[in-house]
Amino acid sequence: MLSTPIKYLIALVIGISLGLLYGWAIDPVEFIDTTPETLRADYRADYVLMTAEIYNSDGNLSLAAQRLAVLGSQPPAEIAAQGYQSALEFKFSDADIALIQRLMSSLQAGGN
Repeated sequence: MLSTPIKYLIALVIGISLGLLYGWAIDPVEFIDTTPETLRADYRADYVLMTAEIYNSDGNLSLAAQRLAVLGSQPPAEIAAQGYQSALEFKFSDADIALIQRLMSSLQAGGN
């Protein structure tokens, strides 16, 4: 008769094998190309934050506006404002919120 640890090991191997078979052969994940416009609000806020961090380091407002334009058809200043609101809602750090606010203000002042 097999000991209990051996039975658990056999069950584990069978379970992993069946899981891999199902995930790779029977019902594999389909990757579909989507646009950044479809991101959830928290990921959009992260993207706006990353854009604000880059803007903070290079100061290129037109490039920051181009980066934000991939998130939708609204003006970049409006996209940044939405990111700012989401950052407040998701309780981003004060430093991160300040970066987004600086980008948003620069875009509003620049007319972007």
